[in-house]
Amino acid sequence: MFLRRLEEIEDKFYGLEKRLGDPECLKDQGHYRIIAKEHADLLPIVETFRNLKRVETEIEENKALIADSDPEISQLARVEVQELQHQRDELTERLKRLLIPKDPNDERNVLLEIRAGTGGEEAALFAFDLFRMYSRYAERNRWKVEILNSHPTGIGGFKEIVALISGKGVYSRLKYESGTHRVQRVPETEAQGRIHTSACTVAVLPEADEVDVDIDQSELRIDVYRASGAGGQHVNKTESAVRITHIPTGLVVQCQDERSQHKNKAKAMKVLYARLLELKQREQQEKISQQRRSQVGTGDRSQRIRTYNFPQGRVTDHRIGLTLYQLDQLLDGDLDPVIEPLITHFQTEALKRIDEGQEAQG
Repeated sequence: MFLRRLEEIEDKFYGLEKRLGDPECLKDQGHYRIIAKEHADLLPIVETFRNLKRVETEIEENKALIADSDPEISQLARVEVQELQHQRDELTERLKRLLIPKDPNDERNVLLEIRAGTGGEEAALFAFDLFRMYSRYAERNRWKVEILNSHPTGIGGFKEIVALISGKGVYSRLKYESGTHRVQRVPETEAQGRIHTSACTVAVLPEADEVDVDIDQSELRIDVYRASGAGGQHVNKTESAVRITHIPTGLVVQCQDERSQHKNKAKAMKVLYARLLELKQREQQEKISQQRRSQVGTGDRSQRIRTYNFPQGRVTDHRIGLTLYQLDQLLDGDLDPVIEPLITHFQTEALKRIDEGQEAQG
């Protein structure tokens, strides 16, 4: 089954290569780009498969030499077979990883939503810390961060903040951050020095295009009002804040960070599109098996995923049992020591399902 699928992919690759050389295909640049992208996506699989077939051939050739009457040639062949078998195992594992179904959202930008949960003002301060952590991680990756909506508190925290993070592969790196993030530390306002536990929820939503979600403008209720919070006298004089209600689903989004009502509406629509796409995808996931849902993974934002313990300088990701004593570095945006093991873990889980499926089929 595994080899048959690889052969089918190789045949498809040859077919795409032929179409790319067709003058008729070149005339339609839009169609040509689609074919070229599909061809490029299959190239790593086909190249690895070709290497695997070459190694298999060399194994057979060297096995034949093991029976040679010359002991030296026979011994060299045995050593060569062992090395080639190791290469074969590595190439097979790489192919399995390459065959893991790609998340179609991986290359999308994301809407990052952070909301203070239990813990009052301390939770709002932690929401600020999380936003700064993700912002600095974005800087390290040369991504752009644009705040779409925020509700700051008086002492420097956020009740809620929504931001658009744009760049290459943003969703593929941040998609496992959705869930409840818990903090354990002594609040600055706590005179007796007791450790408090607070929490924030983080949601990472792929940015939606208008073609992904069909919105009937007649099903929207748009309200404008005066913005509140920081911003000087201006916020009290103009009705620039926008609240949009999607009547069929009851979803409500709002934005007040821009002075222009038009800009606030545009930002609020970005959030609405993303939330409707998430709702649409969640409904689709409910229709498929539990196995497939687990493959999509960790989208439940109510799930407690990580604890940040300040007294011990410790961060624990509960999903994979990972504990690091690098709290300061992580909060400064050095998130790869957590993100890389998460990606590896969920890829490994997907590989297990591929192996189980192959065993079930024969």
